Amino acid sequence: MHALIRTARTTGLLYLGLAIAGGLGFLTIRPQLFAAGDPAATLANLATHETLARAGVAFELLIVLTQALAAAWFYRLFRDSDPVNALGVAAFGLVNSVVILVSAGLLGAATELAASPFGDAASTVQLLYLLSDNLWGVGAIFFGLWLIPMGRCVLNSHLLPRPLGWLLLAGGIGYVAAAFTRYLAPDATLLADLLVVPASIGEFWVIGYLLIRGVRRPSVEPATPVALPTR
Repeated sequence: MHALIRTARTTGLLYLGLAIAGGLGFLTIRPQLFAAGDPAATLANLATHETLARAGVAFELLIVLTQALAAAWFYRLFRDSDPVNALGVAAFGLVNSVVILVSAGLLGAATELAASPFGDAASTVQLLYLLSDNLWGVGAIFFGLWLIPMGRCVLNSHLLPRPLGWLLLAGGIGYVAAAFTRYLAPDATLLADLLVVPASIGEFWVIGYLLIRGVRRPSVEPATPVALPTR
């Protein structure tokens, strides 16, 4: 049990790192640099704030690193209780890491081009950021898919609260649906945002539970065999 709790807390720490890296890189730095529909502004932002742009690439790489490691540690956590779904968490998490790795390469290329421009640098930089943004959009499918087997692991292993498992399942389905909504109904941004709410709640619940509690302990300790008297 102590080894399992250590694995759980390491998993929670890696997942927290993923959340922080995503929050700072994708949600905070990227909007300050990428001006949708204005290539000249995007180029100017990258040239003026080169340090911030390079930090954005670093956080993108940190997302790759923490998700890949979190996928491996989730597998370690659940492999004995639910090996099939544990493998699913690891596989889908690693695929999503590769998608974000490509995105990081595109951001790196855009940053280098802004520092030493050639040709139509503004249009090229805008295209690189647009490709990166769409990689995140289509990659949401795999992020949703890694939450679905994670929810199944929670339900089957009894290591975490069962309501959390159902919430992760709903969040995973919501993420997959949001990926399709982005392209089939691009104006339905509110719907897309609402679809990922269960996932956000479930992820922070997982992080908090793994870091604070670790895993659920058995409610009843195994009975100690009683030796029968002998004559």
